[in-house]
Amino acid sequence: MRILHQDEFPPQLLEIPQVPDHLYIKGELPSPDDYIYVSVVGSRKHTSYGKDACEKIIRGLKGYPFVIVSGLALGIDSIAHKTALEVGLPTIAIPGSGLDDKVLYPSANRGLADLILRKGGCILSEFEPDFRATLWSFPKRNRIVAGISRAVIVIEAPEKSGALITVRMAVDYNRDVFAVPGSIFSETSKGTNKFIKLGATPLTCAEDILNAFGLIDPLMPTQQTFAELEDISEDEKKLLELLDEPLSRDELITQSGMSAPNANAIISLLEIKGLISESLGKIRKIG
Repeated sequence: MRILHQDEFPPQLLEIPQVPDHLYIKGELPSPDDYIYVSVVGSRKHTSYGKDACEKIIRGLKGYPFVIVSGLALGIDSIAHKTALEVGLPTIAIPGSGLDDKVLYPSANRGLADLILRKGGCILSEFEPDFRATLWSFPKRNRIVAGISRAVIVIEAPEKSGALITVRMAVDYNRDVFAVPGSIFSETSKGTNKFIKLGATPLTCAEDILNAFGLIDPLMPTQQTFAELEDISEDEKKLLELLDEPLSRDELITQSGMSAPNANAIISLLEIKGLISESLGKIRKIG
């Protein structure tokens, strides 16, 4: 562990109000000159949809110069860190505690923290090494998560989720905000859907991130978009088979014989995978 001084901070972190005097760091900070820092936040009590969405989006960034930043919490944070490690992306964890092993929060993720360090990532905190997490330390930590990144992605967040504190800070700091849309029947998507209404960019696939940072031509389909057919569930295949011609959402749900909440969740997941699109009241199969 060592102290990271302000002259070593990523430049965007120096733009926020109340810049920390210094940070404690374990591991090596990826060079901001070589990587784009993107924060991923979301609910601790995620659904399978949130897990699948998080994994799919981060896997789609494989091979591109991104660093995945998150808060080491249970739920979406953990999934973001783990998926980044699986696909070889650097990841930075910013807990709401000090960095000493005996106080690192949550204790259930101390093994994940060790793995992040072994894989070449780092852990950052502005709190003293022996500081134990408190209710107020998380909002204070969130400003670092928002401030260190060029964009924030929110995946599944109820209306009163702590993740939305990070999103609001990102807006205040003039960061790009992406939100994964969710089912209107899901409590865990009320916060993300609300932010989309307020102007966040809807995020349905990794290409949305790549386009935003000018890393791919938005008019060119990618190999990944069409390769997803090799990794879909039977229910997803069933909906795709019904889309030989465009259908309205109601028509697709009726013909599938599925319950509306289940079908809507699967439709959202197929959109994230880049296999369907919805426009002008019709859902269409891509490719």
